[in-house]
Amino acid sequence: MADKAKWYVVHTYSGYEDKVKANLEKIIENRNMQDVIVDIRVPKEEVTEKKDDKVRTVMRKTFPGYVVIKMEMTDVSWFVVRNCRGVTGFVGPGAKPVPLTSAEIDNMGIERKVVVLDYEVGDNIRVRYGAFEGFFGVIEEINTEKNKVSTKISMFGRDTTIDLECDQVEVVK
Repeated sequence: MADKAKWYVVHTYSGYEDKVKANLEKIIENRNMQDVIVDIRVPKEEVTEKKDDKVRTVMRKTFPGYVVIKMEMTDVSWFVVRNCRGVTGFVGPGAKPVPLTSAEIDNMGIERKVVVLDYEVGDNIRVRYGAFEGFFGVIEEINTEKNKVSTKISMFGRDTTIDLECDQVEVVK
């Protein structure tokens, strides 16, 4: 059943995101719905803020007023989520919730794919596919959060820095 589950966005009262998550988790446990409602997240990001000459790091909600839920859409699951205290409704036209697309999921950073890299900054690489397929270069920077690698390649006699997906490059021995 969990393979039919999709990510949906639920609108909540402002400031109720964590309460909605906790309430839904209790309901899911009490009704034994773990196979229908698979995951509930309140997207947050680490932010450094300066206040009164003091710098501190805090977790801030990325989308205040929203909770994302991975669930199989059934009448029962819709009813449970929709009638949870603090929920104002699903995001979508009318009464029909619309699941997030894979691009939206990637952009929101909901599902992080763990990428194991067999290279590091300074390694010589070859581009495996894409517009620069077959080009050789040197890794300048690796950003695992965005799944990107900055690489300097030689193009038309000039060194050019390009950003590639982590799986687009392979180490040249």
